[in-house]
Amino acid sequence: MSSEISTTEAGEPPARISRVRRVSTDRPWAWLTLGWRDMMANKAVSLSYGAVLTIGGWIFALLMFEVGTAWAILPATAGFFILAPLLAAGLYEASRRREAGQPTTLAEAVGSFRRNPTQIAMMGVLLLVLHLFWVRIAGLLFALFFGLNFAPSLIELPMAMLRSNDLLPFLLIGTGLGFVLACVTFAVSAVSVPMLVDRPEMSFLEAVTVSIQAVMENWRAMALWAGLIVVFTGLALVPFFLGLIIALPLIGHATWHAYKDLVVR
Repeated sequence: MSSEISTTEAGEPPARISRVRRVSTDRPWAWLTLGWRDMMANKAVSLSYGAVLTIGGWIFALLMFEVGTAWAILPATAGFFILAPLLAAGLYEASRRREAGQPTTLAEAVGSFRRNPTQIAMMGVLLLVLHLFWVRIAGLLFALFFGLNFAPSLIELPMAMLRSNDLLPFLLIGTGLGFVLACVTFAVSAVSVPMLVDRPEMSFLEAVTVSIQAVMENWRAMALWAGLIVVFTGLALVPFFLGLIIALPLIGHATWHAYKDLVVR
């Protein structure tokens, strides 16, 4: 009988499923270039995807107006950054199929969730909890600094806030808390969702672990990538969400290439 014993038989953990590759700091620019090529190769799917989410933003904003909580539009829009990695799953699928030499329809892109439904759903729950947590914190901060009776009309809201002595501390504390939550969200979702779309055998905990490792080991490149995402998405939101029609597909496809660069089997 051989005296050799495998690591699994010896009770040691098996080899890591995925490992992280180090990339140069300026690599995010290459991801954007590759993402643009994917978007141009899948114009109908990519732009339709962006249009649907833009219309969803309009509907949400109108609902906020109707229920008298227009103040919540800004924190909820900030929360969009939290849910965006999950919403872009169909774009990852389009890039995956193009890489494999397969055409993609909008139905096939949306069907990306069927590749790993349970784990993607669990990832969605995690991101949704983070989003709801941020909206709740924003609401509590608003009530704490401006009071429960502070309810000017939407037109009067900016000037009413500017006249308040509590505006500066509100912005400082709110921005600080938002930054911390944004960093946590980015770390857990940077490459985890495209990984779950690409590898049906992966669990969401494994994907989150690898995503955090990728961000930590490439923090300079990922800081640049996070900054580019904020700038592109922020500019896209200004013209009443219209820019999302292009910005979201571009960032989604680029995120797929970030995943392929950062994570190897």
